[in-house]
Amino acid sequence: MNEKSIDKVIFCTKCVESNQRYMGSIQHLDTKDNFKQRTSLEDGVCGACKYFEEKKNINWQDREKELVEILDKHRKTDGSYDVLLPGSGGKDSIFLSHILKYKYKMNPLTITWAPHIYTDIGWHNFKAWQRMGFNNELHTPNPLIHKKLTKLAFTNLLHPFQPFVIGQTYLAPKLALEKKIDLIIYGDAYFEKGVGGNLYNISGHKNKALFYSNSEDLYFGGVHISELEKYDISKRDLFPYLPLKNKEDEINKLTVLNLPFYLNYNPQSNFYFASEHSEFKVNPYRSEGTYTKYSSLDDKLDNLHFYTWFIKTGRGRATEDAALEVRNKIITREEAIALVKKYDGEFPKRYFKEILDYLQISEDEFVKTIDSFRPDYLWKKNKDGWKLKQAVWIK
Repeated sequence: MNEKSIDKVIFCTKCVESNQRYMGSIQHLDTKDNFKQRTSLEDGVCGACKYFEEKKNINWQDREKELVEILDKHRKTDGSYDVLLPGSGGKDSIFLSHILKYKYKMNPLTITWAPHIYTDIGWHNFKAWQRMGFNNELHTPNPLIHKKLTKLAFTNLLHPFQPFVIGQTYLAPKLALEKKIDLIIYGDAYFEKGVGGNLYNISGHKNKALFYSNSEDLYFGGVHISELEKYDISKRDLFPYLPLKNKEDEINKLTVLNLPFYLNYNPQSNFYFASEHSEFKVNPYRSEGTYTKYSSLDDKLDNLHFYTWFIKTGRGRATEDAALEVRNKIITREEAIALVKKYDGEFPKRYFKEILDYLQISEDEFVKTIDSFRPDYLWKKNKDGWKLKQAVWIK
């Protein structure tokens, strides 16, 4: 998309997605000016909806045979791990790990990058996942450093999840190389949401976000790596967040798959599966900013993360959920529009005081930061507060 056209909001005619959704950027290069590449809507239809049209012609039996052939190539007979499964203990993690171990007879190692602040239900689901019979390595980053990076990312980028995303991104390939596991499988698929930015495309090719040769390219929280010492963050502190230096040849030997490319399932079916096969629990209440109860439950910063999306792009968590459910024929586009109008952009008040304490900022500073990231072409302020100029329900 031409950057000059960003301020013209276009909505997909099949779902409720807009051209404002960020395409994935290389996370360690993010600066305030790097949020410019957006989703393309050729012919008024988003890439995810086009992909779902293509799915109708896929022979899923052949795809599963292809999956089994790949698994057989990596299957080990000496008792060592033959596949690495990143996850959190949510519905997708449960489905992915369960079928790989119990249906396809693989020996997986599950790995988890810890949330900023575990919710009670997130911790329950994480432990319940392990009790299904899985070995897990939980990486909990230095909380002092993680908080500092999160505050920088919130203040400079309005992207409080950036440190989490960076750490989560690099954990799997680092552990795969360390433990000599050459197969990584993810249970989620960004191509079903109409975005790039996952490390691997549909066919498993890697991109350059995984490795680097020059530290001059690296930014964290919008701050160049050479400037982080001002915030008492040393290069040694950054090791868990760094891409792999000069490891391109080793990374390219890994096989990395997105399971939804081989098996036809959706978030709702995974929820039913997780409920049937584990002690997985949903929120007792609707998640803020949307109408669902079963996704992104483990981190108290989740709702803030989706809220910052809404501020910068005018599309939030309800848009994400509703668009996917339209593609999966669970709801109609008209129902999705009503849900987006009702829930998108809901303020994340449930854990707000804890979030302020975690970020070590005042409520006034929080509001000023939020408002400074509202694009003029999306927002207007009147006596009743801030209102969207362009939305899927505004004709």
